[in-house]
Amino acid sequence: MLSYILNRVFRKLVPVALKNSAVCSTSKIEAGTSFLNSTMEKHSFCGYDCDINNTEIGAFCSIANNVIIGGGEHPTEWISSSPAFYRGRDSIKFKAVEIERPETKKTIIKNDVWIGRNVLIKQGVTIGNGAVVGMGSIVTKDVPDYAIVVGSPAKVIKYRFNQQLIEDILESKWWELADEELQKVSKNADKPQLFLKEIEALCLNRKY
Repeated sequence: MLSYILNRVFRKLVPVALKNSAVCSTSKIEAGTSFLNSTMEKHSFCGYDCDINNTEIGAFCSIANNVIIGGGEHPTEWISSSPAFYRGRDSIKFKAVEIERPETKKTIIKNDVWIGRNVLIKQGVTIGNGAVVGMGSIVTKDVPDYAIVVGSPAKVIKYRFNQQLIEDILESKWWELADEELQKVSKNADKPQLFLKEIEALCLNRKY
């Protein structure tokens, strides 16, 4: 019990490493996370001890602890995958040569995505709107909108809603609503179809 408490306290003391990045003021990144060359839109959060690199994160995303997104890749098509042969990594002191590596691919996490603990997402992957990535999954390919994926490699096990409802939600783009508007329509957040009707009514009122 004592070790658990000490671990919780120590975790909060480790600062966030934020470099060349932009995070919306209404979003939060917890201690111990490295957030490099990345962006995060409104009302999203990233848990403790994550490693986020060259990634665009949308609004209302929930990222648990110990998640790795967009990590670097070694040049397996070269004579060697060792950093002794390319520029930009100082994992070892020796450099035989410093060849420029290809630029890292941008990883895209769209809106309202839930990523479970200990997930690894390969660079260049796109996670669709409303998707859920189960705990411990390794994501090597794009994830469709509103899909639930689990495993290593991650595979779709189901979709959160039927296809028509998914299309209606995507068309609504509810995550783009102003906060005040979202509060007005959210009484039916637990009933997606009624929620969408509230948005339709809101849009009609805008016209008059």
